[in-house]
Amino acid sequence: MSSTQSTAPRRGGLLFVVLAAVVAIAGGAFWYAHASISASKSVGHTANDGSDVGVMLGLADTAYQQKNLVAPVGSNVYEFYDSVLQLDPNNSIAIQRLKEAFKPACDVVENTINSGDLDEAQRELYLLRLYDPHNYKLALLGSVLDAQRVIERRAHEAEAARIQSQQAAANGQADRYY
Repeated sequence: MSSTQSTAPRRGGLLFVVLAAVVAIAGGAFWYAHASISASKSVGHTANDGSDVGVMLGLADTAYQQKNLVAPVGSNVYEFYDSVLQLDPNNSIAIQRLKEAFKPACDVVENTINSGDLDEAQRELYLLRLYDPHNYKLALLGSVLDAQRVIERRAHEAEAARIQSQQAAANGQADRYY
C-alpha cells in the first residue's frame, strides 16, 4: 500500500510539470506568431501599395527626391513621414529617411532664418522638434531664431522712432507757418 501512495504524488507533480511546459510552449508560440505578424505589418508596406501607409510613403518619397525637406507647408518630407509614423509607429523606412534628412533639413532652417523669413523658420523648426525635441542643433537654431527676432524688433523700433521724429519735425515746421 505504501508503494501506491508514494507514486501518486510523483504522478501529480510530473503531470503539473508537463502541463506547465505545454502552457509555456503554447505561450511562446503565440508570442512568436504575434511578433512576426506585427513585424510584417511594419515592414510590409511599400510606396503606393494601396494602403494608407503606402500612399503616404509614396508622397514622402516624392518629396524626399524633390528635396522638399520641411517646405512647402503640407507637402514635405517631415510632414509625410510623420503621418506614416502615426499610422505605423515602427515603420523602418520612415524612421531611416527622417534620420537621413535631419542634417540637411537643419541647413534649410538655418537658410530660412538667414533669409529673414522668421515665421517660416519657426514652422520648420517646429517640424524638426517633433522628430527630435532634445537635439542640440535645434536648440542652437532656436537661439539664432530668437536673436534674429530681437534684431528685427529693434530695427522696427528704430524705424518707428525715425518716422516719429520726422513727423514731429514736420509738425514743428508747420506750426511756424501758422
